[in-house]
Amino acid sequence: MPKRHARAACTALAAAGLLFAGAGPTTAAAPAAPAPTAAQALRTADAPPELLAAMQRDLGLTPAQASARLVHEAEAGATAARLQSRLGTAFAGAWVDGADATTLTVATTRPEDAAAIRAAGARARVVPHGLAVLDSAKAVLDRSATAATPVRYVDPRTNTLVVEEVEPGAAARLLAATGTDASLVTVVRTAEAPRPLYDLRGGDAYYMNGSGRCSVGFPVTRGTTHGFATAGHCGRAGTTTTGYNQAAQGSFQASVFPGTDMAWVATNSSWTATPYVKGSGGALVQVTGSVLQPVGASVCRSGSTTGWHCGTVQQHGTSVTYPEGTISGVTRTTVCAEPGDSGGSYVSGSQAQGVTSGGSGNCSSGGTTFFQPLNPILSAYGLTLRTTGGDPGPGPGPGEPEPGGTWKAGTVYAAGATVTYGGASYRCLQGHQAQTGWEPPNVPALWQRL
Repeated sequence: MPKRHARAACTALAAAGLLFAGAGPTTAAAPAAPAPTAAQALRTADAPPELLAAMQRDLGLTPAQASARLVHEAEAGATAARLQSRLGTAFAGAWVDGADATTLTVATTRPEDAAAIRAAGARARVVPHGLAVLDSAKAVLDRSATAATPVRYVDPRTNTLVVEEVEPGAAARLLAATGTDASLVTVVRTAEAPRPLYDLRGGDAYYMNGSGRCSVGFPVTRGTTHGFATAGHCGRAGTTTTGYNQAAQGSFQASVFPGTDMAWVATNSSWTATPYVKGSGGALVQVTGSVLQPVGASVCRSGSTTGWHCGTVQQHGTSVTYPEGTISGVTRTTVCAEPGDSGGSYVSGSQAQGVTSGGSGNCSSGGTTFFQPLNPILSAYGLTLRTTGGDPGPGPGPGEPEPGGTWKAGTVYAAGATVTYGGASYRCLQGHQAQTGWEPPNVPALWQRL
């Protein structure tokens, strides 16, 4: 049997019967219901057949491996988040391996952390550089990088800062100009620079000002207004859009590119936001949340040019320099894409991940793509992701007060954020948009009680 990841930490306290003088027979309180595992909280069992089929095709998995992989990835993400909180500055990254993602590796700069990592069900790797050190070095390079060194990211597997160059010596010149320690860096030569993935050929997604085409990311709402999140390079504020059927649709309300690659479009009353992404063959893939998945996790993309394709997460926090300028904070993947796919959805299981920014290669020979994470878009523009939702739980009993606290459904919480709920304090373990049913005590995969 493959080793399973540590389940979400939850302790059900067996209630003891309490004797009260003159109170009559002893009454045993009902035992507390166990908190859901990470896989249950993220509803991996609800993954549609179309998503599982695409994972089998693109990742070479059996049906059993595809289903198991989603469960293991959810548990690995929760375990890695708890260990990152515990290790602090010694944390040096985490990733999953294996066809069905049964192996979680967590890196640290302190040998004495290895026992705790193994006790959590993960493999330990001791490395020289903490994640914060490599991230700081990358930030220095990002400020001076040009299109000659178009991609920069921290690779936790090699514990190095990777710089891709399209011309010989470009990376060395960048390191010299910024005074960056070359021992932190691995240089990779690439023949093809990434580019934004929009085109002017027309198609069935959405059109900007009646011409260029991009893809809808995720349906959202803002108050009573419906719309969708998409890539910033697809349009500027005020750009009008028409839908896949060429009917009037809406307009860009806000857009940022370069720097990041985020935007949102507000639609008119003819369009309704739904909690679905277009999957293989036009089937609907439900979205139940926006929990960002770990390095090595499977991820599938929907786009108006190439449809539904899957791959894996390679690195988070990547910086890419396009001809138009540099964007930071995107995620690098092995999923292919082509022009017109820009703005489209990335989904891991039922969790929304981000919108297509750009990449290189194609879906005939393979490629590399980058997505703008969704949670920063939701946070920046005050948007609420449309989800199919889940069981909101029983809530307060008759006569019981509302729990109260600073936690609020609809708020986007980053890892490390703290809230209060029901008189207790909690730290966020994995970035997500809060929703009813995901109150801190209900989802230990997302919140750690302090």
